Amino acid sequence: MTPPELHDSVLSLEGRIAVLTLNRHEVRNELTGTKLAAEIAQVAEWINRDERVSVLVLTGEGSAFSAGGNVKHMLEREHGSFGGDVSAVATKYRNGIQRMAQAMHALEVPAIAAVNGAAVGAGFDLACMCDLRIGSTEARVAQSFLTLGLVPGDGGGWLLQRLVGWQRAAELAFSGRMVGAEEALRLGIFLEVVEPDDLLARAREMAAGFAAKPPQAVRLTKRLLRYAQRMEFRDYLDVCAMAQGMCHNTEDHLEAVSAFLEKRPPSFAGR
Repeated sequence: MTPPELHDSVLSLEGRIAVLTLNRHEVRNELTGTKLAAEIAQVAEWINRDERVSVLVLTGEGSAFSAGGNVKHMLEREHGSFGGDVSAVATKYRNGIQRMAQAMHALEVPAIAAVNGAAVGAGFDLACMCDLRIGSTEARVAQSFLTLGLVPGDGGGWLLQRLVGWQRAAELAFSGRMVGAEEALRLGIFLEVVEPDDLLARAREMAAGFAAKPPQAVRLTKRLLRYAQRMEFRDYLDVCAMAQGMCHNTEDHLEAVSAFLEKRPPSFAGR
């Protein structure tokens, strides 16, 4: 299946790994004044339709991961998501940056954010939409909406408390303060922190480990992790049983077991 045509980002395929690089570094990869939010949504939706992809790595070009919204446009109230009355702005959010949030939440494969620099406001929320985050030592993050008299309009309040708990999420949201890489690691926002030159290589290394697993089982595992956030345990176990039945009937399961017993590397076909 042909990947989407992109203008503000760059998509590369490395085996079963898709690497999406936000490529508007001259505006610090802002999401609202560019095509980036729409393109992230397009790539996530495409991955769900293309079973060749098992992992998404998301990173930024230049000094920032993403600066979120364009502050000058907020002052002018004439551009993108910021112009119009209450109803008009709400509709723009639903059809704009929230489409990105919905698409990332529905993504069927693991997503790794390689946070190369500042991830602020909606840019921080984008990182939180990924399953794992690896930070550069130069990375910094901020839930900065209140600083600008705004709220997290793309789901950041829902995402952040699931990462760091209610109390810490409240402190970060109410203060809007900037958090450095090492503190983000201590808080559990980042899984790892590495030197800038090692960031993408480490993200690719982690992605390669995930991509080496049976592709159908990877997607089912991601789906079950999402289901666990909202289902009652008894119902969740029933869904797990059905998913396990599906896995037991795949060729890749038999290949995994055979390779384990024969002490050799497995070769998965996605069937």
